[in-house]
Amino acid sequence: MTEPGVSATALMIAAARAVETNRPDGLIRNEWAERFVRAGAVDLPTRIEDVEQGDADPLWGRGGAYSGLRTRVFDDFLLTASKTVTQAVLLGSGLDSRAWRLDLPAGLRFFELDRADLLGFKRRVLADAAPRVRHEFLVADLTDDWAAVLTDAGFEPGEPTAWLVEGVLPYLSGAAEARLMATVDCLSAPDRQIGYEIVLGQEAESLRSHDLYAATEAGTGTNIGRLFDDGTRPDSAASLRAAGWTVTSSPVADFTTRHGRGPDPAVVDPITQIRWVFGSKPVRTA
Repeated sequence: MTEPGVSATALMIAAARAVETNRPDGLIRNEWAERFVRAGAVDLPTRIEDVEQGDADPLWGRGGAYSGLRTRVFDDFLLTASKTVTQAVLLGSGLDSRAWRLDLPAGLRFFELDRADLLGFKRRVLADAAPRVRHEFLVADLTDDWAAVLTDAGFEPGEPTAWLVEGVLPYLSGAAEARLMATVDCLSAPDRQIGYEIVLGQEAESLRSHDLYAATEAGTGTNIGRLFDDGTRPDSAASLRAAGWTVTSSPVADFTTRHGRGPDPAVVDPITQIRWVFGSKPVRTA
Protein backbone atom coordinates (compact mmCIF):
# COMPACT_ATOMS: atom_id res chain seq x y z
CA MET A 1 0.00 0.00 0.00
CA THR A 2 1.24 3.48 -0.87
CA GLU A 3 2.28 5.68 2.03
CA PRO A 4 -0.51 8.21 2.76
CA GLY A 5 0.38 11.60 1.34
CA VAL A 6 2.24 10.53 -1.78
CA SER A 7 0.75 9.49 -5.10
CA ALA A 8 1.54 6.34 -7.03
CA THR A 9 2.60 8.54 -9.93
CA ALA A 10 5.17 10.42 -7.85
CA LEU A 11 6.61 7.17 -6.53
CA MET A 12 6.72 5.67 -10.02
CA ILE A 13 8.85 8.59 -11.21
CA ALA A 14 11.06 8.23 -8.13
CA ALA A 15 11.51 4.52 -8.91
CA ALA A 16 12.43 5.30 -12.52
CA ARG A 17 15.02 7.81 -11.28
CA ALA A 18 16.40 5.22 -8.88
CA VAL A 19 16.68 2.66 -11.69
CA GLU A 20 18.59 5.18 -13.82
CA THR A 21 20.83 6.15 -10.92
CA ASN A 22 21.74 2.52 -10.24
CA ARG A 23 22.82 1.86 -13.83
CA PRO A 24 26.56 2.01 -14.48
CA ASP A 25 25.84 4.19 -17.53
CA GLY A 26 23.03 6.20 -15.89
CA LEU A 27 22.56 9.82 -16.88
CA ILE A 28 21.77 10.98 -13.34
CA ARG A 29 22.85 10.49 -9.75
CA ASN A 30 19.82 10.78 -7.50
CA GLU A 31 20.43 8.81 -4.32
CA TRP A 32 17.27 10.25 -2.77
CA ALA A 33 15.02 8.56 -5.34
CA GLU A 34 15.45 5.08 -3.86
CA ARG A 35 14.91 6.48 -0.39
CA PHE A 36 11.54 7.90 -1.46
CA VAL A 37 10.50 4.53 -2.88
CA ARG A 38 11.46 2.69 0.32
CA ALA A 39 9.66 5.23 2.48
CA GLY A 40 6.57 4.99 0.27
CA ALA A 41 6.15 1.30 1.18
CA VAL A 42 5.51 0.24 -2.41
CA ASP A 43 6.70 -2.76 -4.41
CA LEU A 44 8.52 -0.88 -7.16
CA PRO A 45 11.93 -1.64 -8.65
CA THR A 46 14.96 0.53 -7.96
CA ARG A 47 17.32 -1.40 -10.26
CA ILE A 48 16.70 -2.72 -13.75
CA GLU A 49 17.86 -6.12 -12.46
CA ASP A 50 14.70 -6.14 -10.30
CA VAL A 51 12.54 -6.11 -13.45
CA GLU A 52 11.70 -9.50 -14.95
CA GLN A 53 11.87 -8.29 -18.57
CA GLY A 54 14.72 -5.89 -17.93
CA ASP A 55 15.05 -3.21 -20.60
CA ALA A 56 12.35 -4.92 -22.67
CA ASP A 57 9.79 -3.89 -20.05
CA PRO A 58 7.80 -0.94 -21.52
CA LEU A 59 7.47 0.85 -18.19
CA TRP A 60 10.88 0.38 -16.59
CA GLY A 61 12.85 -0.05 -19.81
CA ARG A 62 11.62 2.52 -22.33
CA GLY A 63 9.64 4.55 -19.79
CA GLY A 64 12.52 4.49 -17.34
CA ALA A 65 14.97 5.67 -20.01
CA TYR A 66 12.61 8.56 -20.75
CA SER A 67 12.31 9.54 -17.06
CA GLY A 68 16.07 9.38 -16.57
CA LEU A 69 16.73 11.49 -19.65
CA ARG A 70 14.09 14.05 -18.67
CA THR A 71 15.61 14.41 -15.21
CA ARG A 72 19.06 14.96 -16.72
CA VAL A 73 17.81 17.51 -19.26
CA PHE A 74 16.03 19.59 -16.64
CA ASP A 75 18.96 19.20 -14.23
CA ASP A 76 21.17 20.74 -16.90
CA PHE A 77 18.67 23.53 -17.51
CA LEU A 78 18.61 24.47 -13.83
CA LEU A 79 22.38 24.24 -13.40
CA THR A 80 22.95 26.54 -16.38
CA ALA A 81 20.21 28.98 -15.37
CA SER A 82 21.51 29.16 -11.80
CA LYS A 83 24.63 30.93 -13.05
CA THR A 84 22.61 34.05 -13.89
CA VAL A 85 19.46 33.93 -11.70
CA THR A 86 18.98 34.47 -7.99
CA GLN A 87 15.75 32.48 -7.59
CA ALA A 88 14.44 29.12 -8.79
CA VAL A 89 10.79 28.03 -8.66
CA LEU A 90 9.61 24.44 -9.16
CA LEU A 91 5.89 24.30 -9.88
CA GLY A 92 4.40 20.92 -9.00
CA SER A 93 7.75 19.73 -7.69
CA GLY A 94 6.72 16.19 -6.77
CA LEU A 95 9.55 14.13 -5.28
CA ASP A 96 12.22 16.34 -6.79
CA SER A 97 15.50 16.58 -4.84
CA ARG A 98 17.49 19.09 -6.86
CA ALA A 99 17.95 21.46 -3.92
CA TRP A 100 19.70 18.59 -2.10
CA ARG A 101 21.75 16.96 -4.85
CA LEU A 102 22.75 19.55 -7.46
CA ASP A 103 25.79 21.80 -7.15
CA LEU A 104 23.79 25.03 -7.09
CA PRO A 105 25.10 28.44 -5.96
CA ALA A 106 24.75 28.84 -2.20
CA GLY A 107 23.03 32.20 -2.63
CA LEU A 108 20.22 30.82 -4.79
CA ARG A 109 16.72 31.10 -3.28
CA PHE A 110 14.82 27.92 -4.10
CA PHE A 111 11.02 27.57 -3.88
CA GLU A 112 9.04 24.43 -4.59
CA LEU A 113 5.26 24.28 -4.73
CA ASP A 114 3.00 21.25 -4.45
CA ARG A 115 0.17 19.70 -2.43
CA ALA A 116 0.31 19.62 1.35
CA ASP A 117 0.15 15.82 1.62
CA LEU A 118 2.97 15.21 -0.84
CA LEU A 119 5.20 17.86 0.73
CA GLY A 120 4.49 16.41 4.16
CA PHE A 121 5.76 13.00 3.02
CA LYS A 122 8.79 14.62 1.43
CA ARG A 123 9.65 16.57 4.58
CA ARG A 124 9.62 13.34 6.58
CA VAL A 125 11.92 11.54 4.19
CA LEU A 126 14.37 14.45 3.97
CA ALA A 127 14.17 15.38 7.66
CA ASP A 128 17.79 14.46 8.39
CA ALA A 129 19.25 16.18 5.32
CA ALA A 130 20.01 19.83 4.61
CA PRO A 131 19.45 21.43 1.20
CA ARG A 132 22.42 23.05 -0.49
CA VAL A 133 20.59 26.34 -0.99
CA ARG A 134 18.00 28.51 0.80
CA HIS A 135 14.91 26.40 0.32
CA GLU A 136 11.17 26.76 0.93
CA PHE A 137 8.42 24.13 0.74
CA LEU A 138 5.22 25.95 -0.25
CA VAL A 139 1.78 24.37 -0.20
CA ALA A 140 -0.15 25.52 -3.27
CA ASP A 141 -2.73 24.47 -5.81
CA LEU A 142 -1.54 25.31 -9.32
CA THR A 143 -5.14 25.77 -10.42
CA ASP A 144 -5.61 28.45 -7.74
CA ASP A 145 -3.79 31.65 -6.70
CA TRP A 146 -0.34 30.17 -6.17
CA ALA A 147 1.31 33.51 -6.96
CA ALA A 148 0.20 34.93 -3.60
CA VAL A 149 1.67 31.92 -1.79
CA LEU A 150 4.96 32.48 -3.56
CA THR A 151 5.26 36.21 -2.95
CA ASP A 152 4.14 35.85 0.68
CA ALA A 153 7.07 33.48 1.18
CA GLY A 154 9.56 36.12 0.05
CA PHE A 155 9.76 35.55 -3.67
CA GLU A 156 10.91 38.75 -5.39
CA PRO A 157 9.32 39.38 -8.80
CA GLY A 158 12.08 41.87 -9.56
CA GLU A 159 14.84 39.27 -9.32
CA PRO A 160 16.00 37.03 -12.20
CA THR A 161 14.28 33.67 -11.86
CA ALA A 162 14.43 30.17 -13.33
CA TRP A 163 11.05 28.46 -13.57
CA LEU A 164 10.81 24.68 -13.87
CA VAL A 165 7.53 22.93 -14.71
CA GLU A 166 8.54 19.29 -15.17
CA GLY A 167 5.85 16.73 -15.93
CA VAL A 168 3.00 18.94 -14.72
CA LEU A 169 1.18 20.68 -17.56
CA PRO A 170 -0.41 17.57 -19.16
CA TYR A 171 -2.47 17.07 -15.99
CA LEU A 172 -3.81 20.64 -15.93
CA SER A 173 -6.73 21.93 -17.95
CA GLY A 174 -5.88 24.13 -20.92
CA ALA A 175 -7.25 27.16 -19.06
CA ALA A 176 -5.12 26.38 -16.01
CA GLU A 177 -2.00 26.04 -18.18
CA ALA A 178 -2.70 29.38 -19.84
CA ARG A 179 -3.13 31.07 -16.43
CA LEU A 180 0.05 29.47 -15.13
CA MET A 181 2.09 30.76 -18.05
CA ALA A 182 0.58 34.23 -17.79
CA THR A 183 1.42 34.28 -14.08
CA VAL A 184 5.01 33.21 -14.74
CA ASP A 185 5.38 36.02 -17.26
CA CYS A 186 3.84 38.55 -14.86
CA LEU A 187 6.06 37.53 -11.95
CA SER A 188 9.31 37.34 -13.89
CA ALA A 189 12.03 39.95 -13.98
CA PRO A 190 14.32 40.47 -16.98
CA ASP A 191 16.73 37.56 -17.54
CA ARG A 192 13.94 35.12 -16.70
CA GLN A 193 14.14 31.52 -17.90
CA ILE A 194 11.70 28.62 -18.07
CA GLY A 195 11.75 24.92 -18.82
CA TYR A 196 8.60 22.82 -19.21
CA GLU A 197 7.11 19.78 -20.89
CA ILE A 198 4.08 19.28 -23.13
CA VAL A 199 2.51 16.29 -24.87
CA LEU A 200 1.29 17.09 -28.37
CA GLY A 201 -2.15 15.70 -29.09
CA GLN A 202 -2.75 14.50 -25.53
CA GLU A 203 -6.45 15.14 -25.91
CA ALA A 204 -6.71 12.26 -28.41
CA GLU A 205 -8.18 9.06 -27.00
CA SER A 206 -5.69 7.01 -29.02
CA LEU A 207 -2.78 8.64 -27.19
CA ARG A 208 -4.25 8.48 -23.70
CA SER A 209 -5.17 4.80 -24.12
CA HIS A 210 -1.85 3.75 -25.65
CA ASP A 211 -0.21 0.52 -24.50
CA LEU A 212 2.66 2.49 -22.95
CA TYR A 213 0.25 4.04 -20.46
CA ALA A 214 -1.51 0.71 -19.92
CA ALA A 215 1.92 -0.51 -18.76
CA THR A 216 1.98 2.19 -16.08
CA GLU A 217 -1.32 0.84 -14.76
CA ALA A 218 -0.07 -2.73 -14.76
CA GLY A 219 3.10 -1.69 -12.97
CA THR A 220 1.79 0.84 -10.46
CA GLY A 221 -2.01 0.67 -10.48
CA THR A 222 -2.23 4.13 -12.07
CA ASN A 223 -2.75 4.74 -15.78
CA ILE A 224 -0.93 8.01 -16.42
CA GLY A 225 -2.63 8.55 -19.76
CA ARG A 226 -6.04 8.59 -18.06
CA LEU A 227 -4.84 11.38 -15.79
CA PHE A 228 -4.06 13.69 -18.72
CA ASP A 229 -6.55 16.45 -19.35
CA ASP A 230 -8.53 15.70 -22.52
CA GLY A 231 -9.53 19.27 -23.35
CA THR A 232 -8.14 21.62 -25.98
CA ARG A 233 -4.58 22.67 -25.21
CA PRO A 234 -3.17 26.20 -25.46
CA ASP A 235 -0.06 27.03 -27.48
CA SER A 236 2.00 28.22 -24.52
CA ALA A 237 5.16 28.64 -26.57
CA ALA A 238 3.36 31.04 -28.90
CA SER A 239 1.98 32.97 -25.92
CA LEU A 240 5.46 33.34 -24.43
CA ARG A 241 6.89 34.48 -27.76
CA ALA A 242 4.13 37.09 -28.02
CA ALA A 243 5.20 38.32 -24.56
CA GLY A 244 8.80 38.77 -25.70
CA TRP A 245 10.33 35.40 -24.80
CA THR A 246 12.69 33.45 -27.03
CA VAL A 247 11.43 29.86 -27.05
CA THR A 248 12.70 26.56 -28.41
CA SER A 249 10.73 23.31 -28.51
CA SER A 250 12.46 19.98 -29.12
CA PRO A 251 11.41 16.32 -29.27
CA VAL A 252 12.85 13.82 -26.81
CA ALA A 253 14.78 12.18 -29.66
CA ASP A 254 17.04 15.24 -29.94
CA PHE A 255 18.24 14.70 -26.38
CA THR A 256 18.62 10.95 -26.80
CA THR A 257 21.00 11.73 -29.66
CA ARG A 258 22.81 14.39 -27.64
CA HIS A 259 23.39 12.20 -24.59
CA GLY A 260 23.76 8.86 -26.35
CA ARG A 261 21.16 7.36 -24.07
CA GLY A 262 17.38 7.55 -23.71
CA PRO A 263 14.25 6.10 -25.33
CA ASP A 264 14.87 4.73 -28.82
CA PRO A 265 13.78 7.43 -31.33
CA ALA A 266 12.75 4.75 -33.84
CA VAL A 267 9.85 3.59 -31.64
CA VAL A 268 6.62 5.46 -32.33
CA ASP A 269 4.53 5.93 -29.19
CA PRO A 270 3.43 8.83 -26.90
CA ILE A 271 7.07 9.65 -26.07
CA THR A 272 7.52 10.79 -29.67
CA GLN A 273 4.75 13.35 -29.03
CA ILE A 274 6.52 14.92 -26.06
CA ARG A 275 8.29 18.26 -26.38
CA TRP A 276 10.69 19.84 -23.93
CA VAL A 277 10.37 23.58 -24.17
CA PHE A 278 12.86 26.19 -22.98
CA GLY A 279 12.46 29.93 -22.97
CA SER A 280 14.25 33.07 -21.89
CA LYS A 281 13.40 36.73 -21.82
CA PRO A 282 16.47 38.96 -21.78
CA VAL A 283 16.83 42.53 -20.62
CA ARG A 284 15.74 44.95 -23.31
CA THR A 285 18.50 47.18 -24.64
CA ALA A 286 17.99 50.54 -26.28
